[in-house]
Amino acid sequence: MTIHIILFYKFVEIKNPKDLMKMHLNFCNDLKVKGKVILAEEGINGSISGTKEQVECYKKELQKDEKFKDIEFKEETGIIDPFNKMIVRVKKEIIRLDKKINIENTGKHISPKEFIELSNNNKNIVILDARNDYESKAGKFKNAITPDISTFREFPEFVKNLKIPKDTQIVTYCTGGIRCEKASAYMIQQGFSNVSQIHGGIINFCQQFPNTLWEGKCFVFDDRLTSSISQDKNKTLNSCIHCKTPCDIYRNCKIKSCNKLIFICQDCKKDFHACCSQACMKELLK
Repeated sequence: MTIHIILFYKFVEIKNPKDLMKMHLNFCNDLKVKGKVILAEEGINGSISGTKEQVECYKKELQKDEKFKDIEFKEETGIIDPFNKMIVRVKKEIIRLDKKINIENTGKHISPKEFIELSNNNKNIVILDARNDYESKAGKFKNAITPDISTFREFPEFVKNLKIPKDTQIVTYCTGGIRCEKASAYMIQQGFSNVSQIHGGIINFCQQFPNTLWEGKCFVFDDRLTSSISQDKNKTLNSCIHCKTPCDIYRNCKIKSCNKLIFICQDCKKDFHACCSQACMKELLK
């Protein structure tokens, strides 16, 4: 069965996020979708998975709310559900930076086509990854600067130490666009005058222009850990280490002393307690 996965966000004022959280969770549970949604007074940020019908119903219901009627969805497909359950939480920020940002003054959105043209015709642009270092190690755009940071909250310190002229043409990118909203706005706030962002992020770009400027895989914050973002949306990365069925869920062995990176399906994750072998499982259950 094909699993449909959507990513989305929107910066918009939500006056009572706790009230919305309860209604949202009840709707998701009734619909039997899985995923994670973050709500805050500044907006919504989420990823949902389910059948095509479930996901379409979720999208329509979300867009019934006037605040979210123009929300954009980044869509992928897979063969195994990347989420175990449905989580809806309220936080201070939908993407945490711990800095006061004027989100109305974010960097200019450029299309994937415009980004390709810039990359081909302007060797002086700086392509800046707004993600964490463990994400960029899985994949990145060619010639991109990849900050040595482990959380987005470290991005301002990286900018502080960025040794380039303030009028440099900078193109920021992230998985789906949400971090670039704050990253580009923060850079503009710090005096950088020519900052833009790739509209829709990595996923949108690679769906429109696969096998061009992107190198490697795209790290995602669900049980898959990476997305192959290839032209063949149903193509799997590998097979489950235990049952050998096609599997695109990537994770570390539960035993920290092993920590082997493996492909393991949801059923075998339960049966083997997320371990790579019988030996590790026995060690875990001692």
